[in-house]
Amino acid sequence: MSRIVLGAVAVIAAGWTASAQAADLPYGSRAPYTVNQPLNAYSWAGPYLGGNLGYAWGSVDNNLTQPSGLVGGVQGGYNWQSGPWVFGIEGDLDATGASNTFAPWKFSNPWFGTVRGRAGYAFNNVLFYGTAGLAFGELKGETFGLSETHTNAGWTAGVGAEFGLATNWSAKVEYLYVDLADSTFTITGLPNGYRFGTVRAGVNYHF
Repeated sequence: MSRIVLGAVAVIAAGWTASAQAADLPYGSRAPYTVNQPLNAYSWAGPYLGGNLGYAWGSVDNNLTQPSGLVGGVQGGYNWQSGPWVFGIEGDLDATGASNTFAPWKFSNPWFGTVRGRAGYAFNNVLFYGTAGLAFGELKGETFGLSETHTNAGWTAGVGAEFGLATNWSAKVEYLYVDLADSTFTITGLPNGYRFGTVRAGVNYHF
């Protein structure tokens, strides 16, 4: 739980720092996607596509391995905006190098993805948001030359901040907690699942 709190605090602190630096930049507007948007304000509405890079750390249920490593992938979504309120849906897919070995056991998380709702409040070109939804991913177990892979579904929740850099470009920092549900591994004889936190930075192009 302390890692979740620290991740959330880091995201919020980064958001306030970037908002101070970016406050005076000029922006355009993607008016066709925007509802009730003030003139000369940054528009978050419409579709977007981008990439992310970060780090994940976590633990495997009923096992002492604690997989961690770099993550990176792509995300895309759509926002609706009414005044300062922004609502949207986002999906992402990341490859990961998260793995760990303890005694004869090795567990790794080769990839994961999420489909989430987002809700936030925009201070012109700075958007703070919360997010939650479905998570899915692969957990691979290995021991004594044997390997077993399960693809599990679960849930995710987190917070983030996104900063408009220009009319069509934004950058973001985000913390997610991901819970991939347990499934029984033959090689361990126990239900194993992967629960982890991830901090990611990314860029988006808004159409």
